[in-house]
Amino acid sequence: MKVAEFDFELPPERIAQHPAAPRDAARLLEVGRTLIDRVITDLPRLLRPGDLLVYNDTRVIKARLYGKRGAASVGITLHKAEGEGVWRAFARPAKKLRAADVIDFAPGFSAEVLRKGEGGEVTLRFGLAPPELMAALDRHGHMPLPPYIKRTAETDAADVADYQTVWGIRPGAVAASTAGFHFTPRLLGALEKAGIARTAVTLHVGAGTFLPVKVADTADHKMHAEWGEIGADTVAAIENTQRRGGRIVSVGTTALRVLETVSRQDGGLRPWSGETDIFITPGFKFRTVDMLLTNFHLPRSTLFMLVAAFAGLERMKQAYTHAIHHEYRFYSYGDCCLLHGSRA
Repeated sequence: MKVAEFDFELPPERIAQHPAAPRDAARLLEVGRTLIDRVITDLPRLLRPGDLLVYNDTRVIKARLYGKRGAASVGITLHKAEGEGVWRAFARPAKKLRAADVIDFAPGFSAEVLRKGEGGEVTLRFGLAPPELMAALDRHGHMPLPPYIKRTAETDAADVADYQTVWGIRPGAVAASTAGFHFTPRLLGALEKAGIARTAVTLHVGAGTFLPVKVADTADHKMHAEWGEIGADTVAAIENTQRRGGRIVSVGTTALRVLETVSRQDGGLRPWSGETDIFITPGFKFRTVDMLLTNFHLPRSTLFMLVAAFAGLERMKQAYTHAIHHEYRFYSYGDCCLLHGSRA
């Protein structure tokens, strides 16, 4: 398909710069046969007893670093772990770096450039074991906010907490699973009272999620790879829900990508861990997910392509036009929509 088919105009003032306060005050657009304006606290009555929420339990690390290569300043955004102390990263400006260069971030905290890639990418080796590296990132790093969230300082102090979900417990992501931002202990309690269970998968979201699609046709786009995992308990919960006639409701596109990565391999689910570069566009056959809760995504992005595949391109264009007209807040810190897919 032509990438231009996934384009739309978004007024800059619709891009949220801070989350709703409280988080469960966010608006929700229900996208089914019709478009209905709601709020996220309506979710317990929009779902049915016996439905299952599947969420992403990844936790965002402070993946943005500022250091020196000699006298030259360098900005680094880690985006994918490659092994013990080795990370792929985006560097700015990358032209100042060569293989074997050392970047100093703080006393006792540095990285060697192993190699350079394309598009400003470098591979770095840190001289710290993973636990010590995570501790150093927590001390010296910054939250890797997406480029459309503007800050006068590197980040607001509030972003350290705001750019995490209530269930983020497995460090490794460098971008948040933003559909989870709307959940609070109060909302989770209401969902449990309504008979709606939940279970977790993991996808360590990479900074590649913000990369624009630069090709003219989706067939020519190379999707970034991310590490994910689904455990035996989650597989059992999903299969039990399906046997009882309940629906699988994915909280975000990241959880959906894990589920559909595994189910497309043999038509069923199984415990799995590994990398996925699944690229979902219209025509994709969804095998596991019945409903999708997700935020409003960028034009021409792989995420907008995914929601168009799930709910229909024309229906999503209508939904986004409605959301813009009715002043919904867009992107990571914005409002959300609940999509009914063809399986629901």
